[in-house]
Amino acid sequence: MKTFLVVLFGLILSISVYSQTQGSKLPSVNVKTLDGTTFNTQKIDNDGKPIVIAFWALWCKPCKKELDAYNELYEDWQEETGVKIIAVSIDDARSSSKVKPFVNGKGWEFDVLLDPNQEFKRAMSVNMIPHTFVLDGKGNIVYQHTSYYEGVEDELFDVIDKIAKGEKVSEK
Repeated sequence: MKTFLVVLFGLILSISVYSQTQGSKLPSVNVKTLDGTTFNTQKIDNDGKPIVIAFWALWCKPCKKELDAYNELYEDWQEETGVKIIAVSIDDARSSSKVKPFVNGKGWEFDVLLDPNQEFKRAMSVNMIPHTFVLDGKGNIVYQHTSYYEGVEDELFDVIDKIAKGEKVSEK
């Protein structure tokens, strides 16, 4: 019974967070680029094309698997839809210095931002990672998912493709 209540509470919290962010714009939060430049999240733009924002951390194995899968398909996705992927590391100030060497070693082609104080994470109501958001060409959050399982990248591409074609995305 206790487990059921915990699961039910988690589901209610997820639905509440989902409805709070769906259709909203990105908050204004200062984060850092990998080279240490301050960047405001409201400046995230892709000339009217879809944007994927994926929250992750070095200690999160599912996050790294998800981003590896995205990276493997990123070039094709860009050609077909013009999508931009931005990975946001929530590693704290002590471990964020390890993010750039890790990303370079992985050869990830997408942009990576650092959120060491987790202000952007909190502003986006991210409670667990990996947590991925998809924005339409106008910067509205139109889709999100948490966790990673093999094949989620195919589902994500379907969402990105619909957005690129101007189609409406159904809620998950």
